[in-house]
Amino acid sequence: MLGQKKKFSRKEIKEDKLVGFYYNALAFIEEQKRNLLIGAGAIVLVIFAWFLYSEGKTSDNEKANIELSKILPLYEQGAYLEAIEGRAGTPVIGLKKLVDEYGSTNNGETAKIYLANSYFFMGKIDEALKFYEDYSGSSEVFQASAFAGIASCYEAKNNPEEAADYYQKAASVSKENVLNPQYLLFAGTNLIESGKKEEAGEILKKLKKDYTTSPYLREVDKYLAQTE
Repeated sequence: MLGQKKKFSRKEIKEDKLVGFYYNALAFIEEQKRNLLIGAGAIVLVIFAWFLYSEGKTSDNEKANIELSKILPLYEQGAYLEAIEGRAGTPVIGLKKLVDEYGSTNNGETAKIYLANSYFFMGKIDEALKFYEDYSGSSEVFQASAFAGIASCYEAKNNPEEAADYYQKAASVSKENVLNPQYLLFAGTNLIESGKKEEAGEILKKLKKDYTTSPYLREVDKYLAQTE
């Protein structure tokens, strides 16, 4: 049975053109080796092609930033459906289209977290989980947020053991993250719920030891008592 032809986004087409230029340059070099002086000409052509490709990626990232800045006010207002789909009659394209067109850029990766959050707040847990898991940006804050988002999805699916695992991952991304105490507390409570009281106790004791000024300490002793 023949499958349907894949539809490519504008982003994929644009990237295909840039990548195609790069490889066409390489092919040209291979064909013209005899006419080029030593290897200098080949190196210049490859560098030039790669420069054009990099410039295209930078431009896409800037465009993604502009589009994201238009959407965030809707997100912050709690208008999650409009944040996802865009607002008709306005330049706001929505998070879904932004991720589709610019998802491989840094700002496009950031948009995935906002898109996942929007789906989560609307109760569309499977859609939220898909975009949390798809995050691969360079920001440690958003990487931790992605793990915590996955954990929240597993909580919603009544899977506290998986939730605890991802909350621990969220807390391990960066020691500087101010949300680490929260992540550890949630990991501990989910482990208690899943019956792993000893492991929960270890995590809660770590929280108490490592984050002595955290407001979450007020909750720790209450949950530690449940692990004994």
